[in-house]
Amino acid sequence: MKFLQSYPKEVKIFLAASLINSAGGSLMWPLTTMYVFDELGRSMADAGLVVMIQAFGGIIGQLLGGALYHRVGVKRLIVGSLGLNALGLFTLPFISSYWIVYMVVMGLIGLFNAVSMPAIQAFVGFRFADRRGELFNVIYVANNIGVALGTALSGFLADVSYHLTFVLNGVTSAVFALFFLNYLNRLDKQEGPVHLQKKTKEGAKESIPALLGNTRIYLFLGLGSLFLWFGNSIWNTGVSPHIISEGLPKRAYGFLWTLNGILIFVAQPVTALIKRWFAKESSAQMTASAVFYLLAYIVILLLPSYPGLIFAMVLATLGEMLISPAIPAYISDHAYRAAPFYIGLTGGMAALGRMIGPYFMGILYDHGGLVPVAWLSIAIAVLAVSSFVIHALRHKAVGQSFSGSVEG
Repeated sequence: MKFLQSYPKEVKIFLAASLINSAGGSLMWPLTTMYVFDELGRSMADAGLVVMIQAFGGIIGQLLGGALYHRVGVKRLIVGSLGLNALGLFTLPFISSYWIVYMVVMGLIGLFNAVSMPAIQAFVGFRFADRRGELFNVIYVANNIGVALGTALSGFLADVSYHLTFVLNGVTSAVFALFFLNYLNRLDKQEGPVHLQKKTKEGAKESIPALLGNTRIYLFLGLGSLFLWFGNSIWNTGVSPHIISEGLPKRAYGFLWTLNGILIFVAQPVTALIKRWFAKESSAQMTASAVFYLLAYIVILLLPSYPGLIFAMVLATLGEMLISPAIPAYISDHAYRAAPFYIGLTGGMAALGRMIGPYFMGILYDHGGLVPVAWLSIAIAVLAVSSFVIHALRHKAVGQSFSGSVEG
């Protein structure tokens, strides 16, 4: 890990804490459907309802996390949301037999976990302004290491106890909360509250209606994210049942995601070249990302064999690697003090795409298999490319307009 040597100690500690938290979070999400169906004895429809409620809580949490950043304060928002998330996880083993209460708590877990996301991204953007784009990418890689570790452990832990996964997830969330409490307290003593925002813009304040009215900075970026994650539902609601219907072993689907995790590490030089040669600006990286997703869906349509699916996963992973750091980097660079609000808003729009995509694709798959699902993903990906192209074309105007509004 030679690339980490250039970062200060506080960045390395933050990356380690983020990795541990993402590992804990990924312990539970693959098991939610299995837990509801196997342990609670409910139907698959009930399991899908729980997932949808949790996803809806995530949408609300993204919006709240961005809107409350400056009103509540970064310390109370991040530490409080992580602490409440841990509390919700610790209660799951005791309330699972009460179905309505269980669904409500799962919705709250989705909400509290999501509240911390835009707050942490905005904090990183403010704190490490000179290297934020690079650091967002490193955090993305570290989080995926955590996800790989967590998902690998989840099956083994589930064989021991579902409740053990809930508790361990709660422990990692609580540890992350304590890390931020100690970290932010130390910063307050050393530097005061200046780490909350960019100094040159700290006097500017905007109401939420005014921020929403400035659609040029977030609208097409958010729509592109919504379309992108809507279309990406093809992997769960199209490719997964297609592999089973073709008589392939279930581990063949798992291997696709193993490949995804490996590529995120080993293909960093590839995306670095793409950024250097074709997409230097973060807005251009979003467009390139959507193009890679579009190409992946075209491959799924034309080559639905397993080698074709592997090739499609390679293309989609390159798209994921380009867009995940680009969105928070762009918003942090151009929204200044309002960055938390717009990170939360666009995150909520992306979460909406992830929530509704499986429903529509499930209906299409039931009526026609993989082909109509692939066509829908292609059409949606075209909309994503178009949205990001429009956003990129307005890139300079957005920066000038928003800069003028916050300074005026």
